Amino acid sequence: MHLVFEQIRAGGDRNFGYLLGDRDAGRGVLIDPSYSPEVFVQRARDQGLTVTHVINTHGHPDHTNGNARAVELTAAPVAAFADSLLVRPDLGLGDDQEIGVGGLRLQFLHVPGHCPDHVVIYEPSWRILMSGDLLFVGKVGGTTNDDETRTEWASLQRLLARFPDDATVWPGHDYGARPSSTIGLERATNPFLRCPDMAAFIALKRDWPAVKQRLGLK
Repeated sequence: MHLVFEQIRAGGDRNFGYLLGDRDAGRGVLIDPSYSPEVFVQRARDQGLTVTHVINTHGHPDHTNGNARAVELTAAPVAAFADSLLVRPDLGLGDDQEIGVGGLRLQFLHVPGHCPDHVVIYEPSWRILMSGDLLFVGKVGGTTNDDETRTEWASLQRLLARFPDDATVWPGHDYGARPSSTIGLERATNPFLRCPDMAAFIALKRDWPAVKQRLGLK
C-alpha cells in the first residue's frame, strides 16, 4: 500500500484539514475540508484518489463550512459522529467504529468536551492521529464552563490511555510551536496534559489567559 497523507492549510483561524488515502487502491478521504474545499479536492485528484468520504472531526462551522462544496465536487457522503446535531451526517460514526479506505483502517473515538460530537481519527498501521480541536500542539481545545472542562479532561485521559507515545498528532489548527507532534511529546511537555488531576486541569483552564501572557504565547 502506498500512503498518501497531506496536511492542508485551509484558511480561517489557521485551520488545518487533511487528505488521507491509499494510492494503490485509488481511494481517499477529506478531513475537515473547510474554507477552501476546492483545494482539497484538487489535491485528491492530483494524487489519483477518488474521495470516498468527507469526514468531520466535529460540527463547529470552521470545520464544516466546506462540506457542501466538497460533496458537490466529489459526490462523497459526509461522515461524522452519529448523534451530531450540527452536521447530520450521511454516515453516522459510532464510538470505536472503524471504516476501511483501501488498505487503510480509520478508527473513530468519541471524545466530547470541546464539542459534544467530537471524534478523533486514528490509522493504526501508520500511527497517525488526527486530533481535531481536542488536542493541539502544546494546548487543548477551548471549553466554556467547568462541566465541559471535566468532560474534556476525561476525553484526554481516554486518548492518552488508548494511543501509543509514537503516534503522530495532527491537530485542527496551527496553534502551537510546530504543525504536528507526537503523543509522547505532548504527554511530556503540554501543560494541560501534565496536570496531575482534574482539579489542576480546571484551574489551568481558568488561568490560561494569564499563563499565555506570562509565557508570551498566542
